Amino acid sequence: MAGTTIPASRGRFRGSTALRDNLAGWLFVAPVVIILGLFMLLPILMALWVSLTDWNGQGSPFRSGVPFVGTGNYTRLFTEDGLARQDFMTSIRNNIYYVAIVVPAQTVLALGLAVIVNSRMLKGKTFFRAAFFFPSVTSSVAISVVFLFIFANSGAVTSLLGVFGIDGPDWFSDSRGTLHLLLGAVGLVDPSAPPAALTGGGPFGLSWWEWLSGPSVAMTTIIMLVVWTTSGTFMLMFLAALQDIPVTLEEASMLDGAGRWQRFRYVTLPMLKPTLFLVLTLGLISTWQVFDQIYVMSQGNPSKTTLTPAFLSYQTAFRSFEYGSGTAISFVLFSIIVVMTLVQRWVMRERDGGSRRRRPAHASGRASARTGRS
Repeated sequence: MAGTTIPASRGRFRGSTALRDNLAGWLFVAPVVIILGLFMLLPILMALWVSLTDWNGQGSPFRSGVPFVGTGNYTRLFTEDGLARQDFMTSIRNNIYYVAIVVPAQTVLALGLAVIVNSRMLKGKTFFRAAFFFPSVTSSVAISVVFLFIFANSGAVTSLLGVFGIDGPDWFSDSRGTLHLLLGAVGLVDPSAPPAALTGGGPFGLSWWEWLSGPSVAMTTIIMLVVWTTSGTFMLMFLAALQDIPVTLEEASMLDGAGRWQRFRYVTLPMLKPTLFLVLTLGLISTWQVFDQIYVMSQGNPSKTTLTPAFLSYQTAFRSFEYGSGTAISFVLFSIIVVMTLVQRWVMRERDGGSRRRRPAHASGRASARTGRS
């Protein structure tokens, strides 16, 4: 009834029950919170402090004698002219081209392989799944060493090109940018004498000609390796998503007269959007963090055209003993990854009316006709 009131004892009982539930929940998650705090959050805060100092690796970075430079390690990377900014911007340029090629290439290749393996007409699916996935489970260091032999001056690739009369480049010693080579091949510019307008100046200490170089021949070789080794993992993700799509959707689109491409575009791709977002996010993170292939195959050479921020951070901290600058590079790289992931999430967000799947015009017409007859 409206005038009925809850006894005070019952209210206190409910309050104590909720308190006990909250306390029990915190007790259950406390071990995980403590472990994450000790082994993830605390090291991040310690590294952040190191990035604000000029610590050289001797003694503790938290002792009173360590010079505190504030944001000096960060400003050297962006605003101060010098070798530190030049190397960092060179690594950013290299990584931008690396990401721009590897992420789309491995995503398209993985999706294509998944569609092929998922085909009902394909025989020996188990064999092809294992064959496509095998490079992903093999040690990246071992595969990198194999690629060094394959692309050597007397390796299999150079010998195969020689059979067709093609003089292959010195794959891991060629620092020429592929975009420069392409522009020179079509006669737009002379790579040995670039236009003065492109060499006179540019942002962040690099000329426009350097920014527009494209990946070097050596970096292109590493790109081919990475695309081949990572596509298998993403293929399995797409394959699992393809097998989760209801067969009735495809059958309904076939009854509506949709062709193979239309079914793929209007039925399959929209259903793969969550998996596509996952693949792109993982690809974006891994490509910005590339290190092991660079360490094994090139060490940033030739002429720093394979230098990446992750390898530069390692080189600065553990070889030059400038731990503050190396840690600052790591935090800038972390910020780039976070920003790129958020931008990608915003681009792939669900828009208003996004749940309404567009269908081919003739299929919509047939559906309207059936509705009119009914």
